[in-house]
Amino acid sequence: TFFVSVFLLLMQFLWKYIDDLVGKGLEWNVILELMFYASSTFIPMALPLAILLSSIMTFGNLGEHYELVALKSAGISLPRIMRPLIILSVIISIMAFWFSNYVMPVANLKMRSLLYDVRHIRPEINIKEGIFYNGIEGYSIRISKKDRNTKMLYDIKIYDQTKRQGNLNVTVADSGFMKLSEDEKFLMMNLYNGQRYDEVSEEGVRNDEKKFPFRRDKFIEQSILFELEGVGLQRTDEDLFKDHYEMLNVQQLTVTIDSLNQSIEKKQTDFGVTMYKSNYFKREDPRIKSDTVKNTYNLDSLLLSLNKADRAKVYSLAADFIRGSKSYVTTIREDIKSRREWVSRHDVEWHRKFTLSFACLVLFFIGAPLGAIIRKGGIGMPVVVSIIFFIVYYLLSIMGEKFSREGVIPVYYGMWLSSVVLFPFGVFLTYKAATDSAIMNTDTYVIIFKKLKYFLKKKPN
Repeated sequence: TFFVSVFLLLMQFLWKYIDDLVGKGLEWNVILELMFYASSTFIPMALPLAILLSSIMTFGNLGEHYELVALKSAGISLPRIMRPLIILSVIISIMAFWFSNYVMPVANLKMRSLLYDVRHIRPEINIKEGIFYNGIEGYSIRISKKDRNTKMLYDIKIYDQTKRQGNLNVTVADSGFMKLSEDEKFLMMNLYNGQRYDEVSEEGVRNDEKKFPFRRDKFIEQSILFELEGVGLQRTDEDLFKDHYEMLNVQQLTVTIDSLNQSIEKKQTDFGVTMYKSNYFKREDPRIKSDTVKNTYNLDSLLLSLNKADRAKVYSLAADFIRGSKSYVTTIREDIKSRREWVSRHDVEWHRKFTLSFACLVLFFIGAPLGAIIRKGGIGMPVVVSIIFFIVYYLLSIMGEKFSREGVIPVYYGMWLSSVVLFPFGVFLTYKAATDSAIMNTDTYVIIFKKLKYFLKKKPN
């Protein structure tokens, strides 16, 4: 079940990035390397699903073949039957945390850097009929027909836009063919029976005096060499990505979060000092002491004593100060908001190290008693029930993570939301399975419904 879970998550990854992988001539070892690193990053997510599915299937098989009944008749309770698997689940949870903390940051670094390099590879040259091809920097190429057998191209138009002044240079040919150089860094195109049009630039001439001269060259055969940039896999230095929060362990995240919070506090302190000195007391003179001031004036009276022109200047100056202060406050507010969002992302990643491992225990306490209750093994009902519970767990996790990143709720509430919601449900199922409760028996609900119906129809005396 674990490898099935990893495979499903890997297929979702490939489907997401299929457009970045297809048509770039990647070697098979590069694709395998990317899939290996991607699979490693999915292990903490696949473990809870695998434990949920395997526990339901295991206890479902035991219940379906009446082995649980035999064990209980021998005096062995369900918690005692579950005890070895509980210990195993705890060990798996500890290993999952160790993997998330030490291995997954490295796998994320390798996978993200390789994916970045793959996404920046220029696609293979594929010029389609009747469509302008702009895959070569500074050129636009169009062909009307392509012979699949001889590889000949017909009715070729090449627009040279390397000078970024429009279509000043145009080459037209009846036919031709193209091929890549041995190192695949250049595209060589041989053209036959064509013409080249070059518009001559008239610098220093007014528009009404321009004559727009051009030069036309006819040729029987001509070769054009195009330089291809970004062809082939060029590995980027991994140090450029190592400070991202997905590439850090718990200790590094703790240090980074502390540093980011200190930078926010410093930003807020500097903001207050700047506002106080630059906006509220612009004319404050440090040489003047409060005990040397002999006369005080009422600001309103002082303002009214000015003539109309001076008063207008004061109002205009005050309005400029207000607009400047408002703009400064808005800038600082957005800056602090973005910094806090960045801190939230680090906090989310810090809590994720623990929540994914704890989810293994939570989903085990849901899967094991649920399998004992439904008493169905195999890949039928257990798979359906597992998918339903995992979807609930996944939706709660995504919702909590989103709210945490946006600052709607504290990060620890959002990241532990799924565990807090599902853990009591697991305890309830364990209790019901241990007491042989028939919560999955339809007759039980039929009896309850009949009693409720009788109660509603009963008339009060």
